[in-house]
Amino acid sequence: MAEITAAAVGKLREMTGAGLMDCKKALTEAQGNLDLAVDIIRKKGGQIAGKKASRDTNEGVIAQHIMAGSKVGVLVEVNCETDFVGKNEAFRAFCDEVAKQLAENPSVDLEPLRTAQVGKVGENIKISRHHRMEVQGNGLVAAYIHTGAKVGVLVEVGAGKEGTSGTEEFKQLVRDITLQIAAASPSAVSRDQLDQAVVAKEKEIAAEQVKGKPANAIAKIVEGKLEKFYQTMCLVDQGFVKRNSEITIKEHVAAVGKQLGDEIVIRRFVRFQVGA
Repeated sequence: MAEITAAAVGKLREMTGAGLMDCKKALTEAQGNLDLAVDIIRKKGGQIAGKKASRDTNEGVIAQHIMAGSKVGVLVEVNCETDFVGKNEAFRAFCDEVAKQLAENPSVDLEPLRTAQVGKVGENIKISRHHRMEVQGNGLVAAYIHTGAKVGVLVEVGAGKEGTSGTEEFKQLVRDITLQIAAASPSAVSRDQLDQAVVAKEKEIAAEQVKGKPANAIAKIVEGKLEKFYQTMCLVDQGFVKRNSEITIKEHVAAVGKQLGDEIVIRRFVRFQVGA
């Protein structure tokens, strides 16, 4: 039987990310053949993934990838079993790779990558959801991952002129918008994007709260309550957090657009929070 050296074990660990004992066992089984040992580790990674597939994955991170040119971006939630693994640098790198591959190819098969990672960390891992945006026309996509990687944002902002998205003013505006979405958690860009059934329910609740008042008073009170609802739920109606809500996001976007001599529009966004 071939001698299993510490150097060979270290090399296999470097190649696969598996634990020392797993590497030693694989090399022993492979009689010292490094390539065969890599295959054994990969196969066992798949077996481990199968055994752990039923375990709960309540921890994890949000990761993102924006491709060169800022025309394509992806936001992804990857879950694991423990916060310890969620904070691990190798796991974070795996999540970044998942986002990158999804950005490059939305139909990519990520199962081999996932099962290999399960073998490395010894926990169940789920790629729970992702959202990919690709800009049509002028504009760009941008992402923001909040400290701790539990909240992430992906947004598409459009412009009328081709050169606008290359300006620093436009890029700063988009950064501000991602921070706003992360902090204020809107449900839609504007009122017309809200689920009208939800709006109708909110109106019904508001009317019930002031039942018995004069009809004209009820109408004004309900209108006021709905306005506050919109200011909470709609991104463009929210107070701009960075300016202590002195102006709305709509007003801020319009001001930057005027400065650049262009019409700027927030087209869409997604906000992921781990476990939400």
